Amino acid sequence: MKRYLLMMILIVTMSMLLAVESDPSETVGYVKYPCLAGLNMCALGMDTGYALASDLANANPGMLDAINYWDNSTQEWVASTYIDFLEMWDPDFDLYNGLPLWVSSLDEFDMFILGGLPAENASYDLVPGLTLIMMPLDQSAITLCSELGAAVGTLDAINVWDNTTQEWVASTYIDFLDMWDPDFDLSIGQVLWLSSIDTTTWPGTRGRSVVPIPTRAKPQQSQNK
Repeated sequence: MKRYLLMMILIVTMSMLLAVESDPSETVGYVKYPCLAGLNMCALGMDTGYALASDLANANPGMLDAINYWDNSTQEWVASTYIDFLEMWDPDFDLYNGLPLWVSSLDEFDMFILGGLPAENASYDLVPGLTLIMMPLDQSAITLCSELGAAVGTLDAINVWDNTTQEWVASTYIDFLDMWDPDFDLSIGQVLWLSSIDTTTWPGTRGRSVVPIPTRAKPQQSQNK
């Protein structure tokens, strides 16, 4: 009897495991961005289906009051802000997979970018100067600034945003020592501000590019708080 029950348990367990398998294109996952009150970095790593800035806001009701992206052609931030008395976002700009964003949060919360795996992983065009990117989801082998520097080949600084201090933290390449200092950890989905000394596309030529950001640029933070 015990042997029979054990066999039944194994059959049921295997059936449950097989039931959750799906085609890779249908796999659903998420990237989590812990946000504090103030400015926070996030990116659209998964295929969320969001088409507009308001879609991201509606997925996080009552939490965001400004969503910013960088416009390469004007070298300025474009901000979509929530107009409370009209209950609308203006301008309600387009979103796309892999797009890094600087959002203004009203309170502490975890932003989940939930959806299917993108058909193509993100790829970014770097120029001499600064470029904002998201660490592509297929680059999990890169876990340190030095590894990213070696992979890209044109970087002299890697910056990450610290939500707590509301400031940038920089790792810089020291040429005569051939080392990155500090050589901090990186992870997929993380938003990075890269300083490049030359033009390149990384990784490869897949996906849609993200534009460069000048050093003194600052995103808009809504005054409706």
